[in-house]
Amino acid sequence: MDEPKAPKPKWWSRPVGARPGDRSSDAAEGAEERTEAAAAQAPPEPVDAPVEGRALEEAAPRPLHEPDPYSTPPYGGPGPWAPAPPVQHPVATPAQGTHVPPGMAQTPPQAPGMAQAPPQAPGMAQTPPQAPGVTPPHGTTLPPATGPVPGQSAPVPMPSHPGMTPPHGTQLPVGPGEPHRPPAAMAQPAPTAQWRGYDPWAVVPPPAAPKTRKTVSRRGAWIAVLLIALVAGCIGGGIGAYAERDNASGGVDVKLPQAPVEKEARAPGSVAGIAAASLPGVVTIHVRGSSEEGTGTGFVLDKQGHILTNNHVVQPAGADGDISVTFNSGQDAKAEIIGRDAGYDLAVVKVDRVSGLTPLPLGNSDSVRVGDPVVAIGAPFDLAGTVTSGIISAKERPITAGGEKEDGSDVSYVDALQTDAPINPGNSGGPLVDRKGRVIGINSAIRAADDGSGLGGGQGGSIGLGFAIPINQGKRVAEELINTGKATHPVIGVTLDMGYTGDGARVNTKGAGSGPPVTSDGPGDKAGIKAGDVITEVDGVPVHSGQELIVKIRSHRPGDRLALTLKRDGKTRTAELTLGSASSG
Repeated sequence: MDEPKAPKPKWWSRPVGARPGDRSSDAAEGAEERTEAAAAQAPPEPVDAPVEGRALEEAAPRPLHEPDPYSTPPYGGPGPWAPAPPVQHPVATPAQGTHVPPGMAQTPPQAPGMAQAPPQAPGMAQTPPQAPGVTPPHGTTLPPATGPVPGQSAPVPMPSHPGMTPPHGTQLPVGPGEPHRPPAAMAQPAPTAQWRGYDPWAVVPPPAAPKTRKTVSRRGAWIAVLLIALVAGCIGGGIGAYAERDNASGGVDVKLPQAPVEKEARAPGSVAGIAAASLPGVVTIHVRGSSEEGTGTGFVLDKQGHILTNNHVVQPAGADGDISVTFNSGQDAKAEIIGRDAGYDLAVVKVDRVSGLTPLPLGNSDSVRVGDPVVAIGAPFDLAGTVTSGIISAKERPITAGGEKEDGSDVSYVDALQTDAPINPGNSGGPLVDRKGRVIGINSAIRAADDGSGLGGGQGGSIGLGFAIPINQGKRVAEELINTGKATHPVIGVTLDMGYTGDGARVNTKGAGSGPPVTSDGPGDKAGIKAGDVITEVDGVPVHSGQELIVKIRSHRPGDRLALTLKRDGKTRTAELTLGSASSG
């Protein structure tokens, strides 16, 4: 009875190199079963143990291929324990038994487009490249493929260490259609000395390229910084020059720096503070008469609208002329004459129905000292609201003004305050104020370099010699003009010889007209003054002419007592008298 024949394995399950109908395949299968049984009973040997020469060949199981003394690669499909090797150029493998020292075997260079074999651990022989369809020689362990095989699932990666083989019982992947083999049957043969330490499951990353450390010297860094600064400076200079050229050519609008507006008040004692406080009380007077017109200045005395100015300012109006007043605020008003006196060169006008008037405070001219700062306010040449400043240059300066009439009735005699504050035509009648803003004088006359007789025929300007009527005299006269319309003059009751050229004021030897030179029962007669006497002092102050004596007398009020020094027949005498009064009307 024939024994049942074992089914012939399919061609894809035959060992590598077996052909259909070859008996050696059956023998190989039996040897393989015996080898798997022995491997299952024997403990796994460490892969790191050195096996050399014949001892390694005896310890390792019989390879599945017969040795090839000519190193001719056999043809056939890949074995069941490893995927197909990568496609490489065919390289001859060494003959069986040829010993390759560790670290000496090198992988030959591959052609472009070929798969690169995984790098080996240091000290291991590298795998020679295989041609497609070529199996390695007998006893060579194959590394796993670098990529998946078509029609086969990707192998499961196993953790391993370099130089170690998978432990006993590890399940290895099989090819498609191949029957499952037990773990013992799929164990790989022990590696030879050539492949000692190779781990087919390890994924070795490619070696990183060594990093070259770039060192930059400190000197080089400083040079680079200096070069950058130099370039930046050149660029900035070029931009600045270009911008300046554009500004110079008008390409860009020029905006200059400017301080902000300051709204803080000035100190009361400063010129600006004095001007700010005094200007609201100063007015410009325009006069128009039948034959002439003029412009002058005045200042407010009280809330009733009384304004003090010079007589020669309002004189062109006459009896039926027109007088208008313009305040610093720009408001205009009509004015009328209340009273005037040619002897003091003072006049008072009044405006009606004007509210918000600002009277200026009056000072005391007897308190003024030479060198005190002063401010003059007026409308020189019709320039309203002009402010100039200076000092008191002198006191009790006897001056006369007017004198255009033959009888001398228009001559004014003033014991004036002299100032270097610029005063020009049009300032007449304006206030001269001290550092506290109080009126101490009325600007009335100037000493001009050009008296009007030169070229152009105009009035002369200021040369720093201005004169003002003391406010004490102006106050008395203004009060009289407001109250009575007339002013009174102090008199001594004598007639003076205005042609006398000697020192002092001489009493006439004959009276004016039909009257005596010394008024009978007058102040001079009662004091014992005789015709021909020369008066040299008034209250101890020398006088050098008849004008000066009149100025000194008119600087006092009627009823004041005076001490006179006089000469008669070469002898000096003294006399005391009480001033009388005479009306200006």
